[in-house]
Amino acid sequence: MTDTAGKALGPGLGASAAGEGLRRRRRRRWAKGVALGLTALVVAAAGTGWALYAKLSSNITADDAAARELARYERERPTELVRGAQNILLIGSDTRAGDGNGAYGRDLGSERSDTTILLHLAADRRGATAVSLPRDLMVDIPGCRQPDGSRSRPVFAMFNHAFQVGGSACTIRTVEKLTGIRIDHHVVVDFSGFKEMVDAVDGVRVCLKDPIDDKAAKLKLPAGKVELDGEQALGYVRARKSLGTGSDTERMERQQRFLAALVSKMQSNDVLLNPVKLYPVLDAATSALTTDPDLASLHGMYQLVRGLRDIPAERVQFLTVPRESYVYDANRDQLVEPEAEKLFARLRADQPVVVARNTPQGAAETGGGTDGEDEPSPAQSDPSPAQGGPSPAPTFRGNTAAEHTCG
Repeated sequence: MTDTAGKALGPGLGASAAGEGLRRRRRRRWAKGVALGLTALVVAAAGTGWALYAKLSSNITADDAAARELARYERERPTELVRGAQNILLIGSDTRAGDGNGAYGRDLGSERSDTTILLHLAADRRGATAVSLPRDLMVDIPGCRQPDGSRSRPVFAMFNHAFQVGGSACTIRTVEKLTGIRIDHHVVVDFSGFKEMVDAVDGVRVCLKDPIDDKAAKLKLPAGKVELDGEQALGYVRARKSLGTGSDTERMERQQRFLAALVSKMQSNDVLLNPVKLYPVLDAATSALTTDPDLASLHGMYQLVRGLRDIPAERVQFLTVPRESYVYDANRDQLVEPEAEKLFARLRADQPVVVARNTPQGAAETGGGTDGEDEPSPAQSDPSPAQGGPSPAPTFRGNTAAEHTCG
């Protein structure tokens, strides 16, 4: 048959066809080899990606004990009023336990909430409002489960006593009792974790109007633009006695300005679009966190922050709850009413909160200032009241992530 086919095709064509068939078989084997190689690379890449994902997820500590405690008191907790809105309690712990934290003082046998911020995310994710709660605020603290398993008695005391007595669950219940706002998630960060996150973004720039020389905080900085590393940043946000009047209110405002600068740095393309820089940030951030079980994974964190990417800096707002000196002790704080309740009511209803730097501390003004740089931050219009037409939102003293901290 081969001879017949060769004769039919001519003396050179049979050999040519056979050669072409051989080349085709070789190309198929080569293509198959490339495909298998590419498949192996994809599998290897996916395996590496999964390994990184698993590592980052395992970094986060789930606060299961707090979840169980909050479940016991579910009936007394506030209900969610606006679907999609989120309220996250951010707690900065002053624990001396754990790697690197012992350098900031001796372990007193218990930890307190050095900083507490209530972060409200609008349901449409067009705005975020961070409200600082003073640690010296006098509040009603419910009876809470203590580390040894016993129960504390309800007490009227400083706010940070709640964390010392019953950890994050007690702090959450105290905040919910104070504000009437349902806390959906919580995040606890310690000293060492804070430093690592700042170092992971290669430092954060702040603008200082005056030089700082604080021996207690081991902080010496010149006036002007300064790039703070993790150690310096921790001293900057914790310093109290040597800066300004030494009040906790000034310290909270300084923390808010720093967080605004950190948000700006994190939103920069230099960090978020650079895998080499992004991974250390994620590794440091996840290693520093203790969260409720729903957030204790990269998936949970992603679900939370996915809608925040497009929030403009001018809609990321920072303020301190309206407060004043406690009537029986000038070294303690109390809420200014009805201004504080106005703020809590707007957060509960997911209504816009407007901030301006020229608003007096502890006040909530109707409308807002119009003095250039002190103009209130943009906010959505309020729903129209029964009389018709939008009502102006009250203005609270605060700033946004877009504002420059230098004069």
